[in-house]
Amino acid sequence: MIAEEFKQMLSQKSVIRELAEYATERAKQIGYENVFDYSLGNPSVPVPQAFTDKLVELASSKDSMAVHGYSPSLGITSVREKVAASLSRRFGLNYKKEHIFMTSGAAGALAHALRAVATSGDEVITFAPFFPEYTPYVHGLGAVLKVVPPDTETMQVNFEAFEKMLSPKVSAVLINTPNNPSGAVYSTETIKKLASFLSQKEKEYGHDIYIISDEPYREIVFEHVDAPYTAKYYTHTITCYSFSKSLSLPGERIGYVAVNPNGPDAALIVNMCGQISRGIGHNCPPSLIQLAVAEVLDMTADLSVYETNMNILYEGLTKLGFSCVKPGGTFYIFPKALEEDAVAFCKRALKYDLILVPADSFGCPGYFRMAYCIPTEKVERSLAAFEKLAKDYQ
Repeated sequence: MIAEEFKQMLSQKSVIRELAEYATERAKQIGYENVFDYSLGNPSVPVPQAFTDKLVELASSKDSMAVHGYSPSLGITSVREKVAASLSRRFGLNYKKEHIFMTSGAAGALAHALRAVATSGDEVITFAPFFPEYTPYVHGLGAVLKVVPPDTETMQVNFEAFEKMLSPKVSAVLINTPNNPSGAVYSTETIKKLASFLSQKEKEYGHDIYIISDEPYREIVFEHVDAPYTAKYYTHTITCYSFSKSLSLPGERIGYVAVNPNGPDAALIVNMCGQISRGIGHNCPPSLIQLAVAEVLDMTADLSVYETNMNILYEGLTKLGFSCVKPGGTFYIFPKALEEDAVAFCKRALKYDLILVPADSFGCPGYFRMAYCIPTEKVERSLAAFEKLAKDYQ
């Protein structure tokens, strides 16, 4: 017999992937330059040359087993030490290697973090709009994902709805800031309020409630935006990070779990992650890539183009009558569709070769996501297509 659960998932394919595939086929017909593909969040800027140089140096000068052999279950010790030192230097928490677990990207980090603090029957809460893959991540461990409705005025936490959804079954709160899909960055005020609220509930319920902070966009924060490091404000925080966006290397699948060193079970959780790997087969990220990123921890790719693109789109779209909260980071913008049915709106946009993602699967019907990690000249040219689309609704 085959597994019915995964068979059924075939009918729930990623809308984003399907749109990206459509864009690829359309580009074959009219040329890539004529398709305004805002579907896929694939970083568009080159990796830092220092990373490439380090890869070449390691591959050509180090022992083959050191760069191509299995790493230890928790990650290469020297890499974990360097990650811990970088986090401590940047955010003022006393991280040591015992608090770091190397993973295959943020997805691998979340897979471990969720299993470390939640089990079958538990509830995990997240906030809309949210990354739709959170649903299979949580359901895969037998837990229940509860989604707090969005505050579409600010894209911050809807605390009134959140309080109503909390119960003693909640073991973790999963946040994503800077946020995919809205581009919003949770403010220090928001994080402090969330931390205070959860601390009260921990006492009331008599058990720990963890914040799992999904932070692959942490380095893409725009000028003058308040972007706090969540773990500084809440002891029971597990940070899940990926170098995919900061260094523009999503295909290398490298990231880490960082457990707040002030938590009583920090080192225990990291060691548990090593055992969790045995059950999910998500272990030993590539040794070569671990060693290379360890040498560029305080670098990023040139991320400035994302703010440039955001400003062009925000100004252009709002002039055309679209409404949205101005992004504080990432490479996403999240406008409201010009009709109630965002799926229908995005289908109509295809007529102008605009590839937009309806936000129903993000828990925010009526909105759409644009991943503007594309060339700036293409962003500028797309505004004429948006103008034609907007005229359809006049």
